[in-house]
Amino acid sequence: MNSLGKNAKSSKQDKARNVPQTALPPERNNSKFMNADRALAKGIGYGVGAGACWGIVFLGPALTPGLSGAGFAVLRFVCYGLIAVVLLAPRWRRVVPRLTKADWFSLFWLSLIGNLFYYSLVGTGVQNAGIATTSMIVGLIPVLVALAGRKDSNAVPLVRIAPALGCATFGVALISLNALLSGEKSDTTHAGLGLLCAFGALLSWSWFAVANARRLAVADVSSHDWSLLMGLMTGAQALLFAVPVLANDPNTHTFADWLHFLAVAAGVALIASIIGGALWNQASRLLPLALSGQVIVVEVIAALSFGFLWEQRFPSLVEIFAVALLVIGVVWCLLSHQEKRPTL
Repeated sequence: MNSLGKNAKSSKQDKARNVPQTALPPERNNSKFMNADRALAKGIGYGVGAGACWGIVFLGPALTPGLSGAGFAVLRFVCYGLIAVVLLAPRWRRVVPRLTKADWFSLFWLSLIGNLFYYSLVGTGVQNAGIATTSMIVGLIPVLVALAGRKDSNAVPLVRIAPALGCATFGVALISLNALLSGEKSDTTHAGLGLLCAFGALLSWSWFAVANARRLAVADVSSHDWSLLMGLMTGAQALLFAVPVLANDPNTHTFADWLHFLAVAAGVALIASIIGGALWNQASRLLPLALSGQVIVVEVIAALSFGFLWEQRFPSLVEIFAVALLVIGVVWCLLSHQEKRPTL
């Protein structure tokens, strides 16, 4: 009896070992993919909001034609720094101890190259080559960012997004060529300077988008606090450049002119730097690097819209076709990043 009992018990144990583990309920799998889709949707929403806020940066220099691009950049980031100080002060003791030397080092170079240097180039480009040309050249940022992020673990293979990138690039090239041939700026020297500055801005912000996303992935601070810290750093840098840049301005300005410059700079600082920066940092945490670069295209569309409103005209057929290609490329890329669900 004891032997039979042992054999029966052993047989039950063997059967228990051979029983396959029950698969997770379909509801849990669905929940996993729903959470991933929700995070992706939130990231896209943040990125679109950031792009819309950033579109105004191309309008700012056009509203202040009497001030150099570098001069307007200095004023904008001094205002940005002051706003950041006020917003960061209540959390200063809690945020600063979390920063490492590497964080401060990154903040310095990200602020200098991605904010002050980039926007000086954008302002000079807008004033010499026009809003359309400058914004569309800067619109090539998604292409460079996608190429830079192609080796990331969560990046979509380049083969899958190549057609989308090609479509967006063709749209950018078409509208840029149209802007150049339309005689927006008749002075060839000024137009050439504007183009050089626009391509310089393209390179500087492409580097910023990649470096900032990778630093945020390891920094122990919130996206909002990181944006404010960058504002503080950029404001300090702008103060150092303020005297030499503004003192060497060849134009003479009245007190009313300076009030106008400051009002425009403060508005751009609040909308683009504070609100747009916070939205972008949230997007950088939630989106793959290649996809976050695509969302920047919204900035170009917003900039063109602001430009058409400022010029009080409707876009031409060529411009409409080019923007359509740009939008198709972006939507195509978004669909390429949707995670494929398994068949249940």
